[in-house]
Amino acid sequence: MASHTSVVLRDAIQAMRLPTIEVHLSNIAAREEFRHRSVLAPACVGQISGFRWLSYILALQAVKGLLDQQ
Repeated sequence: MASHTSVVLRDAIQAMRLPTIEVHLSNIAAREEFRHRSVLAPACVGQISGFRWLSYILALQAVKGLLDQQ
C-alpha cells in the first residue's frame, strides 16, 4: 500500500482524529514526479521525509510535542 495512492489509509487517519505524521525514509521530492503528491498529507498534521531511520524518531518527537500541547 503506497502512501501516494492509499485513500483507505487516509480515511482511517481522519476517522481516528489523532495527530498523525506522514513519514518517508527517503526524500520523496527527489524521487519520481508521481511521488510528490500524497493523498495522506491533507489528513496529517505534518510530513517528515529524507532522514532515513531518523525520520521515525523525528516523527515520534513531533507527536509527543503535539500531545504535550493539548
